[in-house]
Amino acid sequence: MKNSLNTLTQDYLDDILVRFAHHSAGIEGNTISLPATVSIIVNGTLPMSGKATVREFYEIENHKQAFKHIIEHVSNNDSLTVEIVKEIHADLMDRLQYDRGQFKKSENRILGAEFQTASPAETPTLMLQLLDNLQYRIHHSFTEDDQLLAMVDTHIQFERIHPFSDGNGRTGRLVLNYSLLQNGFPPLIIEKEMRAEYIDFLGNQDVEGFFQFSKEHLLKEQKRMQIFQDMQRERIEYD
Repeated sequence: MKNSLNTLTQDYLDDILVRFAHHSAGIEGNTISLPATVSIIVNGTLPMSGKATVREFYEIENHKQAFKHIIEHVSNNDSLTVEIVKEIHADLMDRLQYDRGQFKKSENRILGAEFQTASPAETPTLMLQLLDNLQYRIHHSFTEDDQLLAMVDTHIQFERIHPFSDGNGRTGRLVLNYSLLQNGFPPLIIEKEMRAEYIDFLGNQDVEGFFQFSKEHLLKEQKRMQIFQDMQRERIEYD
């Protein structure tokens, strides 16, 4: 399946960006509200009534540049590479992390996880193998379910490698959406209220559970996408 960005309206792309930034940052503890996220993404300003920190502001705003670059790459049919993953991380961690866009140099762990993440020495090789394997599985898939299974499995393995010193969750979720959009799927917005269930999928390497979860939410997102397309069609006819 090829990317279908040309069928997505600008209003819907803006809708994806706002919801993704709000929920993906929220999963990591960001407290900025959805209306405030709209203000940051659309106007570049944070409502004065909020109590958000400067860091939280950047955690939201940085999604705008990262998403812009993803759309450009997908529009150009650029294959997902290690360099693009590093670019996504660099965009997301701008003004937040000194080693943005660089793989970790020290050991790291996932809070509460019983497994050990990849060592800094093995991370570059594991990331290259992970992305190569993803491309192979997608290319040799016979069904959309096979493609989706490859993508959610890769996301789980990405988070277990934990290739960066910080920002792995936000980066991994955007990388997953890169693959989804490139292969004609709707985006997957994991709402912050679903954090516990999502973390369980990652911690238990529950590929099948995450696959079913993703499939259900992608069907809902497909309906939302259709609403935006219908709105655009009606607007054109009315004009």
